[in-house]
Amino acid sequence: MNVIKVSANSRTAAVAGAIAGVMREHRYAEVQSIGAGAVNQAIKATILAKGYLVNDGIDIICIPEFVDVEIDGKVRTAIKLIITPRGEEPPSSENNADGISEIMEITTD
Repeated sequence: MNVIKVSANSRTAAVAGAIAGVMREHRYAEVQSIGAGAVNQAIKATILAKGYLVNDGIDIICIPEFVDVEIDGKVRTAIKLIITPRGEEPPSSENNADGISEIMEITTD
């Protein structure tokens, strides 16, 4: 599964580029964020990525979900955005994106 982790300090354009790149390669991406500022950056990046991908003929949608993540031994609730091309079903959790296991942390200023 491709997980792009976004912080409140993430550069929107960098996250959008990561989303677009993963979508071009795998046609599926997950964006994860915790907190209002991080969710804001993730949503803005998703909108930018949609614009980047339109020239490639990829019209994306995003499906928001809650997900529990463990950080420093504590369980926190994150927002996960599942991004797929419009009209395509997201892969099941047992078989996400052809078995790809990759985490991209986008936390640059």
